[in-house]
Amino acid sequence: MKKSEKVANYLSKFFTWILPVNPKIIVFESFIGRQYSDNPRAIYDYIKKYYPQYRCYWSVDKKSADKFPEELEIIKKGTVKWFYIMAKANYWIANSRIPLWVTKPKKTTYIQTWHGTPLKKLALDMDMSTSTLRNPEVYQEEFRQETQRWDYLISPNSYSSAIFKQCFDFKNDMIESGYPRNDYLINYHTIENQTKIKEKLGIPKDKKIVLYAPTWRDGIKFESTLDLKKMQQALGEEYFLLIRLHYLVTEVTGIDGQIDFVKNVTDYPDINDLYLISDLLVTDYSSTFFDYAVLKRPMIFYCFDLEEYKNVLRGFYFDFEKEAPGPIVTTTDEVIQAIQASNRLSVPEEFVERFTQLEDGQATKRVVEKIFK
Repeated sequence: MKKSEKVANYLSKFFTWILPVNPKIIVFESFIGRQYSDNPRAIYDYIKKYYPQYRCYWSVDKKSADKFPEELEIIKKGTVKWFYIMAKANYWIANSRIPLWVTKPKKTTYIQTWHGTPLKKLALDMDMSTSTLRNPEVYQEEFRQETQRWDYLISPNSYSSAIFKQCFDFKNDMIESGYPRNDYLINYHTIENQTKIKEKLGIPKDKKIVLYAPTWRDGIKFESTLDLKKMQQALGEEYFLLIRLHYLVTEVTGIDGQIDFVKNVTDYPDINDLYLISDLLVTDYSSTFFDYAVLKRPMIFYCFDLEEYKNVLRGFYFDFEKEAPGPIVTTTDEVIQAIQASNRLSVPEEFVERFTQLEDGQATKRVVEKIFK
């Protein structure tokens, strides 16, 4: 533990020791405090509507604070107020790990929503001998300690439940409910809503929208391997490309901001809006395709590093090459051809049934009723 973390841990323990938990306080956090999004946001919206007696706070990264709506009650991570509220909260609701140096009060209930159906090997299932992480053994041990703090873990389907129990060594209460964030895809799937989102983003209403959402490759850098100028020449009259990178990516190269065929929407607060307006998803090993399957729209898998990824970097939980719900391509030319032929693509019904069976627009209700029982 770093010196700064030791000081933070001391402060956290101090507040936890002297302060009683307030049964009406809930703290939400999404993607380590960088976003107002995902499963925590869906649960927050539901609680604000149906349980107004609770006081809800959002734990936010200081650098991301200006991205959050003004009406939210935010607490900036690392501040005295943040430590105070974390110690007072009756519930923590987060979709990624909360640092171990933050002491969890004994009476606080920690709901871990997680943020995706697993394709890539996760946590304790990862082969550390091929990992690109700096301290892989420490990573796994800290992950094990963190999961022991989770009182509830939300799962989108039975496939995920089995993997989560194993890869997180999770022994507490699994809520197999579907993902709360996907309720939006069911309940707000309207032309009027799609039009509003396009206007908000300032993108063409008369073109088909392609969403490119690649996975995190265990690093902070992203370099586009797609030839965007070639794509513009071939597709620009009919299509418009949105690029959405992983929340852990902080350095981007290869995306030319001068190309009017492309818009980088990585900082857009909620990917669900991007799903709704997209006619087609281009991804790779990102769990986005499990959520996008709810819409039953075409998907293309641009996997330029497939051999390295499946054998060296992470590994998969199922035979991706056989079961991917769309064509796998490896070059820009193949991506272009697949997009041009996308009207002939469809998501296999067996895939939809296996992974989205619980996505009926009521997942959030099931989760909240369970934790407030």
